[in-house]
Amino acid sequence: MSLRITYQPWGETLAELVEAGRRAEDAGAEVLWSSELHRSATVTAAALATGTRTARVGTAITLAFTRSPMITALEALDLDELSGGRFVLGLGTGVQRLNEDWHNVTFGKPVPHLRETVRNIRLFWEKSTSGETMEAEGDWEPMRIRGYERPFAVTRPDIPVYLAAMGPFMMRLAGQIADGWISHELCSPKYLAERLLPELETGIARAEGKTRDDLDVVVSACCSVDTDGGRARRRAAGGVGFYATVKTYAEMFEFHGLGDAQQRVIETFRAGTGADYLADVVGDEMVDALTLAGTRDEVVARVAEYDGVADSVKLSPPTHGIDAAETRTAQAAIIDMIAEFTGARR
Repeated sequence: MSLRITYQPWGETLAELVEAGRRAEDAGAEVLWSSELHRSATVTAAALATGTRTARVGTAITLAFTRSPMITALEALDLDELSGGRFVLGLGTGVQRLNEDWHNVTFGKPVPHLRETVRNIRLFWEKSTSGETMEAEGDWEPMRIRGYERPFAVTRPDIPVYLAAMGPFMMRLAGQIADGWISHELCSPKYLAERLLPELETGIARAEGKTRDDLDVVVSACCSVDTDGGRARRRAAGGVGFYATVKTYAEMFEFHGLGDAQQRVIETFRAGTGADYLADVVGDEMVDALTLAGTRDEVVARVAEYDGVADSVKLSPPTHGIDAAETRTAQAAIIDMIAEFTGARR
């Protein structure tokens, strides 16, 4: 199997998270990812960078508009130094309400806004140690940096930039300007192949000299493994319910024939059930369509379905609506499975 196995470790504490990252690295995970919501993606990445040795360390994702491009660029340079050149900068826009209400920043038109953000980050990496003026026009991120010279060596001036995307225009942008693309956590092989890859390939075609081999397609997957397949599915059901409350994902649920099932979740949510506690109205058909959940043999077979469609799979344990002990059990089973995958490839 040519598919690269990567992992997003979990921990109630940063120490536990880093220990999980070390175990996943020892099992053969090629990249360790940090997310941004309940923790800072960059601080978590720093902890992973100093606590591991060989696996790359990436953010999946860092919010692109809540930091200035200069701060994001500086954090990436520092993380690349900490990790010895192992860092991957994964960026995503988030949704408008999160940006404007939670962070008090301009969302604007996300596709051109993100294009300008990535341009500025790369310009800063290229020129920050030269003392040259850094200037760029833009509707969302005009750049004017004069009299700045970073007095430290840069480990790499071309850190890989991955973009998270789901809609067609953002997918095309990722294909055109990014080194990699990161999917939503619910992304089946069929949806990836039929709805998302064609948009990525359209973007790749717009980039001079770029081919499909130049883009790392990373599919994200909530993963739950147990000797009892039913128990594994119930652990993952809360995450499906959480995302089903978001109307933005209606097309994805419809694609899988789950439009009515999504509507039942939405109605339960509107009646007062918390977004993390909707597992009871999420049937196994939703879990099977949108996650990697079941016995180890079932999940190994499901992971293999991405081979030839994606380049990498990013596994993460379930967290929605279950206690820490359940997530810890799920995480241990995933890391054991990663060792099986990598052992089979040696």
